[in-house]
Amino acid sequence: MTLPTGEQFVLETSTSSGDLQATITAVAAGIRTLSINGIDLVPPYAEDQAPPMGAGIVLAPWPNRIRDGRWTHEGVEHQLAITEPARNNAIHGLLRYTEYKPIARERDSVTLSATIYPQLGYPYLLGTAVHYELVADGLKVTHYVENLGAEAAPVALGSHPYLKIGGVPTGELTLRLNAASHIEVDDRLLPTGEVPVDDTEWDLRDGRRVGDLHLDDAFGEVASEDGVVLHTLTAPDGRTVSIWADDEFDYVQVYTSREFPGEDSDVAIAVEPMTAPAEAFNSGRGLRWLDPGEEWQVSWGIRFEGFTAD
Repeated sequence: MTLPTGEQFVLETSTSSGDLQATITAVAAGIRTLSINGIDLVPPYAEDQAPPMGAGIVLAPWPNRIRDGRWTHEGVEHQLAITEPARNNAIHGLLRYTEYKPIARERDSVTLSATIYPQLGYPYLLGTAVHYELVADGLKVTHYVENLGAEAAPVALGSHPYLKIGGVPTGELTLRLNAASHIEVDDRLLPTGEVPVDDTEWDLRDGRRVGDLHLDDAFGEVASEDGVVLHTLTAPDGRTVSIWADDEFDYVQVYTSREFPGEDSDVAIAVEPMTAPAEAFNSGRGLRWLDPGEEWQVSWGIRFEGFTAD
């Protein structure tokens, strides 16, 4: 049977906290499951479903939105396909429905690759790959991009993981977001400005209860320590699940949903690491231009703490 997300790659390893397991999908190189000792760290979805609300997918060669799908470079206007018709935007890149191919496989890891071919609004040729590896405290994700074309190509990357701690209502978790600015948006969720979070409702650095949040918001000026950014969800018993990212992920999007299918909790939350915000192809913010033959590598992951083996 052909599944909506293609081949399923089950990763397994043993850690001091117990058995760690993940399922990675061929389509969109997505994270379908991740658990420690059977406790979900992401909201799982069935293998016969498409990823609900973009759960776990890779966002390349741009995350978030481009207004009207239109951008201009050196006087040439490019028109991308409109993939968010309700807001007339191009959203989340060009690979969310692409089947990646496995190029390396171990019990605890898989590397998947996909090519971005020249197409409407993006006349560039890129080789991309994603390496997923189970490690002692979670899942490490490394993205590789190579410009296979003859001219410089614009690239930004992101991912769309939802997080949870199984057995704890997500609304009862506390979100701590290490970001000092909030990106203001219009009714199409496109940026209009950026403001400090100090003394505003957007200051999540000291933690806010997820159930009190209603967000589809991007944040900037993320703080890193020793080159690592950390955004954390904490359960009342002290267990945590976090998104960590290297310091090229200068932005983070947080999305809360009361409609995530199959979740018993009243809310689901996505914490999305991004190297650039919405409209990067027009603003240039966070945008990386790769020269012909140039390669780019970035890493992020999901980390757990406070879990013990049975």
